[in-house]
Amino acid sequence: MSYGRPAGLPVVDAMTPPVLVLSGPLTPGEVSGPCEALRALLDGGGRGRVVVCDVAGLGPPGLAAVNLLARLQLTARRAGGRIRLRDPSLALCALLDLVGLRFETEGQPEQREPPLCVQEAVEPGDPAV
Repeated sequence: MSYGRPAGLPVVDAMTPPVLVLSGPLTPGEVSGPCEALRALLDGGGRGRVVVCDVAGLGPPGLAAVNLLARLQLTARRAGGRIRLRDPSLALCALLDLVGLRFETEGQPEQREPPLCVQEAVEPGDPAV
């Protein structure tokens, strides 16, 4: 038995994780709102239980941003998920590294050891082998 192919593109399930946009300036008390929004996105059952946090609008990084991101990461882990940062500034990355927080960032390759290569150095007077 044969049948004709349906017209149009096939239906594909998108694998794009949900995005939580964070904007600034932040005050130290602004933690519960974003954490509730993150919990709601994770309860939606997204693929891989990952939520992308767009941090481009946070403004200049400070301890309020570090506190917010640490609490978002804790909230995601407690809900069985994880977060990924989108567009973090170099200053924010440096500050997070300084306080010892590691986050997965979008669009950056994993940090690995450099590939092994042969380094040849010849000093004057060495006999050729």
